[in-house]
Amino acid sequence: MKMEDAILEFSNYCFFEKGLSDKTIESYKNDLGVYKDFLNSNSINNVEKINPDNIKDFLKSRSDIEETSTIAHNLTVIKNFHSYLFRQKIVKSDVSEFIERPKLRKSLPKVLSIEDVDKLLNIELNTPFDYRNKAMLELLYGTGLRVSELVNINLNDIDYSNCLLRVMGKGSKEREVPLGEYSLHYLKLYLNVRDKLLKNGVSCDKLFLNNHGRGMTRQGFFKNLKALLKEKGLNTNVSPHTLRHSFATHLINHGADLRSIQEMLGHSDISTTKIYTKVSDDKVRLDYDTYHPRSHKGD
Repeated sequence: MKMEDAILEFSNYCFFEKGLSDKTIESYKNDLGVYKDFLNSNSINNVEKINPDNIKDFLKSRSDIEETSTIAHNLTVIKNFHSYLFRQKIVKSDVSEFIERPKLRKSLPKVLSIEDVDKLLNIELNTPFDYRNKAMLELLYGTGLRVSELVNINLNDIDYSNCLLRVMGKGSKEREVPLGEYSLHYLKLYLNVRDKLLKNGVSCDKLFLNNHGRGMTRQGFFKNLKALLKEKGLNTNVSPHTLRHSFATHLINHGADLRSIQEMLGHSDISTTKIYTKVSDDKVRLDYDTYHPRSHKGD
């Protein structure tokens, strides 16, 4: 069976038999679509030809561009998919059964300095794509959105009169995020040229469009970010989530209230937000050791 047919059957099973939400099924289809594209690029088009090494190679390819938690989620979807294929006797064995989930690292989030953020956001505006990239990055850093939330913004989600953005977060939880002057300014500039990205006059409700006139994907945005980082001479291991971490850490460093940051980030539990206070404490310690004249006793 071809991969696309298997994905369709699995999606129908998730909807009609498991009763999963449209949003969850769409997330599964997106993950499996990326998986399918990887397999196709390695000349594997049928599910019967997939072996455990193919799955391991896929996970390894994602490790350079995704966080461990995202890869763990990818693998969960892949395991559910292959388990379904085996139960339905579409394949002879579950090739994902003995593949271990990646261990989630407890390391502190990576954060860009304000200087590096300024360098990244210093984009010369010439083409509609420049305006789009500038608006997306200003919005990502200015609001702390997840990249999935960023690419799913619709045109009518922006409340210009009240400077607010409506966001659909994890678990289909809606929240409102304040928009700063920079974000609003570059959003308006982008909207002035957005129609130039549409193809053949076909409309699209998504705010940010790709070069095909359709909604930008997470993968497409990540690819653009990588190119910009390389162009600016910055660390190319920076991910879209790094800007979310930077947003929260810079707010804390400048005295913002933890509860406010929790609301803006859409964390259901404040303990998740508290990790940024640890990042900030480490910065305080480093600054003290570096700059205070009596932080170290001379030899």
